[in-house]
Amino acid sequence: MSYVKIGPKHQVTIPKQIFNELEFKAGDFVEMIIQRGRVVILPKQITEKAPAPKLSQKEQELLISTKTKIKAINEDIISSKGLTKDEAAIAVKVGLIDNEQKWWWLEEWQKEERKAEKEILTGKLSSSFESAEELFKQLEN
Repeated sequence: MSYVKIGPKHQVTIPKQIFNELEFKAGDFVEMIIQRGRVVILPKQITEKAPAPKLSQKEQELLISTKTKIKAINEDIISSKGLTKDEAAIAVKVGLIDNEQKWWWLEEWQKEERKAEKEILTGKLSSSFESAEELFKQLEN
């Protein structure tokens, strides 16, 4: 039997023997419940660990260029190129992008994004507005 003192911030240290026996790790989650006047601590896994998808050699090579393109789009949309359909598919497969947003990453869409960004930079289009007043001032000019 182990005795544990409750700290000033309601903290309790799990004795080493129990910690090791339950194979806890720092950062793990537990659930605490009251059962017949006793506190019961239950190990909990907050999210399911998704198994890593198996990738063929070709998919692994494609993933490298896909990651590079995604990084480039995030850093400098004007100078980057969008993904091919195969690159977008592998990005979805490994969880880099959401399947419902796949269209945005494709080159055909990115081409229009680059065009819009260039037009904003040259003053042909305006960027977003913080308020309706800003919009009206822009329209008056």
